[in-house]
Amino acid sequence: MKPRYVPALLPILFFCVVVVSADEQKPSSAHISKQTRMDLIRAFNAELVYIRSPFPMGKKGLTLKEDGQLSPNGDDLQRMLAMWGPAAKPGDQARISQILVKNDRIHFEINGGPVKKEKWYQHIQFGGGGGMTTVAPSDANANPRGSYVDLVFNGYVPELEPQQLKDLLRPVFDFNAKSAVEAYLDTLPPKIRDAIKGHQVLVGMNREMVLASKGRPPKKVREKDGETEYEEWIYGDPPQDVDFVRLAGDEVVRLETMKVNGEKVIHTDKEVELEQPTVAKGSEPQVRPPNAPSLRRPGEEADPTSPAGGRAPAPLPPPDPLGQDGPAPPK
Repeated sequence: MKPRYVPALLPILFFCVVVVSADEQKPSSAHISKQTRMDLIRAFNAELVYIRSPFPMGKKGLTLKEDGQLSPNGDDLQRMLAMWGPAAKPGDQARISQILVKNDRIHFEINGGPVKKEKWYQHIQFGGGGGMTTVAPSDANANPRGSYVDLVFNGYVPELEPQQLKDLLRPVFDFNAKSAVEAYLDTLPPKIRDAIKGHQVLVGMNREMVLASKGRPPKKVREKDGETEYEEWIYGDPPQDVDFVRLAGDEVVRLETMKVNGEKVIHTDKEVELEQPTVAKGSEPQVRPPNAPSLRRPGEEADPTSPAGGRAPAPLPPPDPLGQDGPAPPK
């Protein structure tokens, strides 16, 4: 090679070395392989887990991104729970019933999923003089109580080890808890967690927290204070300390402790704040469940002026101007 070409080739060689070094330093993140896909499905299918986040009932489940962001959450999740009820609550044990690996996500169904699945033999029919008959008709009253969570990745599902997948699912599933109480405590704020471990009750707790702290009450008294109904849960018997836990709805509003020496200690100030599952006004309209009972006759169209699409109530008769019920029946 002639010496005059050497200065021109040096920048090209330097550029090639830099590109190769950058490629070597870039972390390899290959798409998930067929073998890894089968191994993960085999490892996690039918696995028992403890729930760390509430799962709402209905066809819409949870979405968990690989950075740990969970949706719906906050007020949106509380509205769904208030409208449809929970399919699983923190501390509940659930079974992973199905796993599907899609383009950019892994779909995990728990407790059978949100949609009732029919067996193949429930589609078999045979005909006769009286029409078509199903061999094994499905139960129309069956109500699936499962749900699902989609673990979403950026663009595609990468190669994953089982422990990596468990770590990514940590916001919704607990694979390491030894009991339901342990899994439930791990989802609570430190102040409430410490109180439950010490078998104490704080004003503002809900029923589930009181049960986790003190167990089922030996005695219950239902009373009424003006227009407010409440329950008094009584723990302990003299000569021990006796706790009177007053619950209005799902919240502890008063705690009275009678000590052995006769001292009475009363707590009424709220000590913990919890999110209340309330449906805000002006939120999304409630959709009528598909199998809800109806007063309409078969073939009768829904009245658009009637709530929930049912028949409008019959109008009341006009009042009698004479204040009488009408003529007396003939004798």
